[in-house]
Amino acid sequence: MMLGACASTPHNAGDPLEGYNRAMFAFNEQVDKIVLKPVAEVYDTVLPTPLHIAIGNVLGNLADPWIGINNLLQGKVADGLSDLMRFLVNSTLGFLGVLDIASEAGLPKHDEDFGQTLGSWGVGEGAYFVLPFFGPRTIRDAAAFPADLMADPTWDIGHIPTRNTVTAVKVTHERWRGLGTEKTLEEGTLDKYAYVRDFYLEQRRYKVFDGAPPRVYEDFNGASSVPLGNGVDVAASTAVESLELLGAAGPRAAPRRSVDEPN
Repeated sequence: MMLGACASTPHNAGDPLEGYNRAMFAFNEQVDKIVLKPVAEVYDTVLPTPLHIAIGNVLGNLADPWIGINNLLQGKVADGLSDLMRFLVNSTLGFLGVLDIASEAGLPKHDEDFGQTLGSWGVGEGAYFVLPFFGPRTIRDAAAFPADLMADPTWDIGHIPTRNTVTAVKVTHERWRGLGTEKTLEEGTLDKYAYVRDFYLEQRRYKVFDGAPPRVYEDFNGASSVPLGNGVDVAASTAVESLELLGAAGPRAAPRRSVDEPN
């Protein structure tokens, strides 16, 4: 199916890999429908809300060192040191990250990865590209993805069953955060693939430029478009972040009761 899709003529000159991307997008949606979403629904039902929050805090704490390193590589020294301090504070006073003491102490949570670092260095984003299982990327972000993956401390766990369990919990928790958004996405657009693609690209540009992307750029139809943040649906743009891990699992909506709970 994918070979046939790759050989087809793209529907849009701004998305040269569209045939392949749509096939992979459909594949990821089926994986989500059959595996990820049902497991996330069980996770939502079985675990109480405080435990959901604690798991999210621990996972976020484990990500802070790599976030800090990327901030330092981008020349944002203050933010980088803040991220490293967050990790130290939450790992000690926060009982290994179960409690987010750092945020209460005025050390904000950031979101950086190596793809954003390459973008800050002037590396172009390249074509839109959908990875199997991991979902939307650009060519630049796909090239940076192995570095982000290897920086995950989960891979340092020597005991394989423990490592697999932590990985499963991480994937399940991320999918849990997107529960309840599928209906909105299905009803809000006639072309789900194009909707996700456009919002993902805008969201990535927004992150690379730290909230101040170029005022005007060309969209997929060659027309001028305003950047994310100027009249764009903020809830929808925030929701797309979860797709970086889950592919077609569905965007993440604004939290219902805390920063780490689903709609």
